[in-house]
Amino acid sequence: MRPTHAEINLKNLLFNYNNIKKKIGSSEIMTVVKADAYGHGMIECVKALETLEEKKPSYYGVALLEEAVELRKAKITTQPILCFSPFASGELNEYLKFKIIPTITDFVQLRFLKKSYLKKKLAVHVNIDTGMGRVGIHYSQAFSLIEKLSKIKNIKIDGVYTHFATSDEKDKSFAKLQLSRFLNILGDLKEKNINYGLAHTANSGAILDLPESYLDIIRCGISLYGYYPSCETSESIELRPVMSLISKVSTVASVNKGDSVSYGRKFIVKKKSKIVSVPIGYADGVRRGLTNKMNGIIKNKKYFQVGTVTMDRIMFDVNNDNIKIGDKIILIGKSRNVEITATDWCEVLDTIPYEITCGIGKRVQRLYKY
Repeated sequence: MRPTHAEINLKNLLFNYNNIKKKIGSSEIMTVVKADAYGHGMIECVKALETLEEKKPSYYGVALLEEAVELRKAKITTQPILCFSPFASGELNEYLKFKIIPTITDFVQLRFLKKSYLKKKLAVHVNIDTGMGRVGIHYSQAFSLIEKLSKIKNIKIDGVYTHFATSDEKDKSFAKLQLSRFLNILGDLKEKNINYGLAHTANSGAILDLPESYLDIIRCGISLYGYYPSCETSESIELRPVMSLISKVSTVASVNKGDSVSYGRKFIVKKKSKIVSVPIGYADGVRRGLTNKMNGIIKNKKYFQVGTVTMDRIMFDVNNDNIKIGDKIILIGKSRNVEITATDWCEVLDTIPYEITCGIGKRVQRLYKY
């Protein structure tokens, strides 16, 4: 069997969750488990969170209806599941059947629900666009939509939310403007005695740095999996990475000065050495942009990756050290005091930890431990 795998430390997942819970005080928690829990394995992560019993998340958040259905079929039946994607009319029966909460974002959906003459109660959340510019009812029209929605029979407005565009940046002025717009809408709804359910705005960046945005419930995403959303946020919550990426040395070859390694001859050997290959590549999420710019840990020591990253295999220069076939190599993770994180990859690739963990491919087996 292929030795490459991602080790998912569920103890660290629960550690992060509990630290987030301490930070936010009385607010409830929605854990965001979309995109297969950011590449960590949605079902196993949710099952771990469910072991917290009365302290478990109040809600789970997903991007797609099929993700929510997958959770329900895995017997996650008691907690509400919010689907962030805009509600489509053809999906109504599945939302009702599996008791999933859709997101309302425009008047087209409103008119459809009004004509549907629902016989069962349908809980919904409304996404208000306060400046993200992606999806959601524009904040100038939000009161009108929510007021009309509240009058439709068998519709329960379970919550309203917005999403910050810049909460992970040092300058929080636009996030605060978004929050102000959102709070003004809440004030108008309260004045008219319109029940809007739970209000939520705080994503990982806001959880770290904008306590005024916590409101009724917060949405933790990347922070749950052990990473700060950017280098510009504070580190006001201690987090531990949940995923390690591990393989084994599969070949060892002696090379001479002047020899080249991999496609395009991007690495020329400077002195007699050993080159080892490891069975993982860009098909697994090790991006080609990491070529000659990443490390691996073998026997508690870092070694440089050399030569173009290929689809299924990468190479490391291990000098003339006593490295053998079958030796463990850590590509993301920790060995004693030596560590490589997804953030290290981000610095090379000019990206964010979300993209790194989500990008670890399906053919990399996930192994779970506490």
